[in-house]
Amino acid sequence: MVIRSDWHIHSHHSCDQAALRMADLIREAAPNGVTDFGITDHIHTPYNRPDIVASRLEFEGVRDNPRFHFGVEASCVSRWEIDEIARGGHENPVYGLRTGGPPGCELAIALTAEDIAELEIEYVIGGTHWPMYVPLERQAVIRDYHRQNMFLATHPLVDIVAHPWWWHGGWEDAQHNLSAEPWFDDFTCIPESMHDEFAAAAIQHGKKVEINLNALLLNPHYPEGFKLQYLVYLAKLKDRGVQLSLGSDCHAPHYTVGFERAARMLESVGFVESDFWVLEPR
Repeated sequence: MVIRSDWHIHSHHSCDQAALRMADLIREAAPNGVTDFGITDHIHTPYNRPDIVASRLEFEGVRDNPRFHFGVEASCVSRWEIDEIARGGHENPVYGLRTGGPPGCELAIALTAEDIAELEIEYVIGGTHWPMYVPLERQAVIRDYHRQNMFLATHPLVDIVAHPWWWHGGWEDAQHNLSAEPWFDDFTCIPESMHDEFAAAAIQHGKKVEINLNALLLNPHYPEGFKLQYLVYLAKLKDRGVQLSLGSDCHAPHYTVGFERAARMLESVGFVESDFWVLEPR
């Protein structure tokens, strides 16, 4: 199997030290075997909107390839933090407001249908990136992440749900490795009923679910046992009838991704090239 599509790539316009320039991406995609792909820079709150405007301007200068597309990755955030930032008084809230919000807050993404039309966004990835004001405790985080994933799987503006059950933050050791909480010691600590509900929502609302390469399958800080369990989870999503997309989540200055290794991992649980969603050329 060869991985030929990649719908999750960050340029230097993303706020998190991504460094890739689109001209380099276009030049380096073909040698990697990738023929259909898109740029998806981050928007957390409207504070990041200028980044997406700049990304669109760069895309306009290199858009000749009809199989290169313009997307965006919108984080699941809270309505509370969007309103707080709009009121002012928060210095450089690049990642929104990660503390101080009310538990059980109303969830949101920082995009409107008008934004999508104005910026000619072809597809929207929605991602869960952090706990939403809940205690750093296994069961609380599991419930919260499921709530966020369900919000994205049912949101009318989201096309792809990014990296379900990706985690970054608490419980890391000094080398940034994760070995236990929140679900790295045993992925079955997440109830199967949550996976069933999420899959049913994705199917009902016509969403794609992302298979993320760098952040999950190839993440050097995740245990190999977890990765094997996660591959089984992905195969079960496919068996349930969920449409799946591929995303490298590349943040590097050059488009270097372990596509061959990821392909072997996916083949090991029965995936073939035709299993993955591809956006039609423009």
